[in-house]
Amino acid sequence: MKSTLQVRSTMSLYRHHRSLCSLVGSGACNRTSSKGTARVCERTFLHCKGSHNNLIGLMLKNKGHMGRFCSVRGCAAQTPTAEAEVVAEEEAPMLTLQDLPTSDESDTMLRKLFRGAQCTIGPWIDHGFYYDFAMEEPLTRKSLPRIKKEMQKIIKKKLPFVKEEVSVEEARSRIEEIGETYKLEILDSIVARDPNAPITIYHIGEPGEKGSWWDLCAGPHVENTGDIDPNAISLDDVAGAYWRGDEDNAQLQRIYGCAFSNATELEAYHKIREEAAKRDHRQLGKELDLFSITDDVGGGLVFWHPKGAMIRHTLEQFWKEIHLKQGYQLLYTPHIAKVDLWKTSGHFDFYSESMFDQMDVEDEEYQLKPMNCPFHVAIYKDGYYSYRDLPLRWAELGTVYRYERSGTMHGLFRVRGFTQDDAHIFCLPDQIAPEIVGVLDLIEELLSTFGFSEYEVNLSTRPEKSVGSDEIWDKAEAALIQALDTKGWGYTIDNGGGAFYGPKIDIKIRDALGRQWQCSTVQLDFNLPERFDMSYITPENTKERPIMIHRAILGSLERFMGILIENYAGAFPAWLAPVQVSLLAVTDAVMPYVEDVAKKMREDGIRVETVGGMSIGKAIRNAEKAKIPVMCVIGEREAEGNTLSVRTYANGEIGTMPVDAVREKVAKAAHDRTQIEF
Repeated sequence: MKSTLQVRSTMSLYRHHRSLCSLVGSGACNRTSSKGTARVCERTFLHCKGSHNNLIGLMLKNKGHMGRFCSVRGCAAQTPTAEAEVVAEEEAPMLTLQDLPTSDESDTMLRKLFRGAQCTIGPWIDHGFYYDFAMEEPLTRKSLPRIKKEMQKIIKKKLPFVKEEVSVEEARSRIEEIGETYKLEILDSIVARDPNAPITIYHIGEPGEKGSWWDLCAGPHVENTGDIDPNAISLDDVAGAYWRGDEDNAQLQRIYGCAFSNATELEAYHKIREEAAKRDHRQLGKELDLFSITDDVGGGLVFWHPKGAMIRHTLEQFWKEIHLKQGYQLLYTPHIAKVDLWKTSGHFDFYSESMFDQMDVEDEEYQLKPMNCPFHVAIYKDGYYSYRDLPLRWAELGTVYRYERSGTMHGLFRVRGFTQDDAHIFCLPDQIAPEIVGVLDLIEELLSTFGFSEYEVNLSTRPEKSVGSDEIWDKAEAALIQALDTKGWGYTIDNGGGAFYGPKIDIKIRDALGRQWQCSTVQLDFNLPERFDMSYITPENTKERPIMIHRAILGSLERFMGILIENYAGAFPAWLAPVQVSLLAVTDAVMPYVEDVAKKMREDGIRVETVGGMSIGKAIRNAEKAKIPVMCVIGEREAEGNTLSVRTYANGEIGTMPVDAVREKVAKAAHDRTQIEF
């Protein structure tokens, strides 16, 4: 369970990354996150996944004597086989947003191309960066080469970075002078969050010189822009977006891109990107007839077609089997409940923006559930438990509904209705560590069965504002550390990064392309037991609060299915494949034999289809296109000899084999949840 993630950190690399960021037009490391919360670039650390993640900017704005540059965070360039050392205790710099000035040439170019453009926000994301602009002229992908060319010119100027600390009033005056309304709003949000936050400006170019430029930024930087490789930047796409993600605000134009320390890393990134495009689960889902999402019925609502439903059924069956084996009990709960439940849990007050509107039922308000946890608490409250009854392990594949704006939804990765692999453990304080070890064992067994063996583990501890006593927090954090140490897993600690109601462990998996995906979470909760007045009877016949542990392993089935589709490139292992064997008849005369073989395979639990009435070449091509693991060509010779001519999707033609031998190998692979070996 050791990650192959290399985490590199030196002060030189730190400055380099920060300055690479600085080629973007809002400059402000004092920027807002994707959730609209002001963020200052004091949070300057990011795991550099196997390569230097560098930021480069794109020039978009001209106003008066200033040009505007968009700075960006780069993404890791890794090949699917790339591995590096593990240095768990170090972190490499986070790449954030900063700025680069324009020259006279670029000033002229921007006057012609993007007059009046305003920069808004441009955060880093998992695979690069995006930057949003307010401008009248529409951006297209054809705009990107021109912007990149101007970026390269500016980089070669070797302009210095100069730091200046200013008061809030001075910063506001300068921003108002250049008419940057979005930047002013960002400054206000920083001050609202922390009135004493330091406000620093970085000049790019000597202050006061013609062509120099400044913006809000926490720094630090390299000495000059020449430390950035002009041949290692990439602008990838354009899209629309709303200011602060709110559809009631102005619509902006978004540019996606990334940057690296050298052209070799950029080339590797492009190869990964090309392969990722081929694996896009939305396209493969359509080609393989697995699922559909249609706006005519409702955006963000998934319809599982027969083949996709079979994969999901197989996954759910495995999930239930392994949970029952680990001592969990299964639950089923409703899809709606009275609003009062969500008020008691706190979701109505603190999570309402992600909840659908209430519905009136016989003069009472009901709510589609956004979470399963209050329902499990309600079941607990319906019983009476002593310390002898704990721990209780309750699991549910529970479907929840959350409001997502149309612009944020993305295939199976972000939807409005999804099924969580939820479980809750109610236990005694002294049972936390062994229960967490049991959860980690379960995580390892589940994820490894799907082929995921490289993970990143993070432990988040008590934040400044929290509920619960010092004693229970100390005991809980110690128990999580003990559990991780028992497993022998390396982990990083995010001090103060836990939820206000308890510490947690997060686990990210790495797929076939080296991409990381957040999947598993183990979260302690000291809040809901208090809110719902939960209790158990102690040996002294008094009442105490149970410890509540939330845990999800796959996250949501929809999102995990999207990850699987892309990880396998649609070629599912035999145990998961919706059709495991395709029997291809050469002529209609052998169809009785084909159907007899199919009947025997179905009796073995093998998912099999029969194909006839077309040329054998077309039948094979169709089966290959459907990525069916095993194809058996059947002609008169096979029918007479009780054999099958076997070929596989993975290895092509295998040869002639007895029917029973093929049945045995396929059935064994399905039972063992492994690939078929011929």
